[in-house]
Amino acid sequence: MRSSVRSVHQLVAALEPADEHEAADRDWTLRWLASTDDIWRRVKPATPSPHLVSYAVVVDPADSSVLLVDHVNARRWLPTGGHVEVDEHPADAAAREVREELGIDALFNDREPAFLTVTDTVGIDNGHTDVSLWFVFAWRRDLPVVDASGEFAEIRWWDRDEIADGQGQFDPQFGRFLRKLDGRTRDRVFRRTEFTAFPQERHAELSAPIRRLEE
Repeated sequence: MRSSVRSVHQLVAALEPADEHEAADRDWTLRWLASTDDIWRRVKPATPSPHLVSYAVVVDPADSSVLLVDHVNARRWLPTGGHVEVDEHPADAAAREVREELGIDALFNDREPAFLTVTDTVGIDNGHTDVSLWFVFAWRRDLPVVDASGEFAEIRWWDRDEIADGQGQFDPQFGRFLRKLDGRTRDRVFRRTEFTAFPQERHAELSAPIRRLEE
């Protein structure tokens, strides 16, 4: 097994599922990773399928609101994120996507994913399978963000009650992610930092650097 694939396999194996759905996705993903080294998108829009994706879920810890983007392609409100490059660590991909898409160095709390999904895509590039690792970042909603990628119709913060009232607008698994975040794993996800305050000048220093696993 390629060393960068082995690292992804270790991340997935260490993930504690929140429910039977995530347990099934984790078991399927481990079998997939054991069967091939061809896990990154090489050719747009979807070759190979499945391929690896990193979600970066930006949360304001003060009120648990979530920053989502109105994705033109997917036609849904989604966390920022994108395809993992060849031999890139998924956590580095998530940090890179936050910078590239939102123009910010959000506080990167944990290099281990908080959630895993295996889903068939919708929208313009529908018909392939994304294996998505979800990472949690922190940012204050009173600080600016921009559409640095040009891929979004809108960017906005969502309160939890708004999300509960608008299920069809979001990733179908987003509610499950939030329940996991708020449940037994929330203390683990948020344990490493003082989330009540994080000075803006510290963002660049604390943001994980991009690195390659294969040198």
